[in-house]
Amino acid sequence: MKTFVTAALLAAVAMPAVAVPTAASAQSREELRRDRQDIRHEQRQLRDAYRRGDRRDIRDERRDVREAHREYREDLRDRDRAWGRDDWRFNRDRNRALYGRGSWNAPFRYTSFRAGGRIAPSYYGSRYVIADPWRYHLPRADRYQSWVRHYNDVLLIDTRRGIVIRTIPGFYW
Repeated sequence: MKTFVTAALLAAVAMPAVAVPTAASAQSREELRRDRQDIRHEQRQLRDAYRRGDRRDIRDERRDVREAHREYREDLRDRDRAWGRDDWRFNRDRNRALYGRGSWNAPFRYTSFRAGGRIAPSYYGSRYVIADPWRYHLPRADRYQSWVRHYNDVLLIDTRRGIVIRTIPGFYW
């Protein structure tokens, strides 16, 4: 029994408190550096295409710059996923006060919304929009979309049509 407890304690001490993906971070750091170099290279080629004035070259170079930016964003996203940074649950567990419910009440009843459902404009008025979703580690909302608070839930709304795109129930404590 004594050897079992000793072995368990040694194993607990040997394991790091937070698992850090060192090989993945080094690889992603190198990928990000290469992606930034690609972006600079493609931007130089785009400037050269503007100087030459060939419309086809300009169009092709613009596409290449967009693709280089897209690859860079994807690698950033992959790195953040590997570190657990994009997960709002990870952040909420460490910053409980930020996700505290507070004394917030809406002038309407609670309704459980589902993705795909239509919602009235009064539910996603400027009063309920989350102005800083990055603070809560929520994914970036696209154009004509916004994150909205509905009691303890968070909804991603298409503001043009009033359609619920995504729901996160129990987001706030």
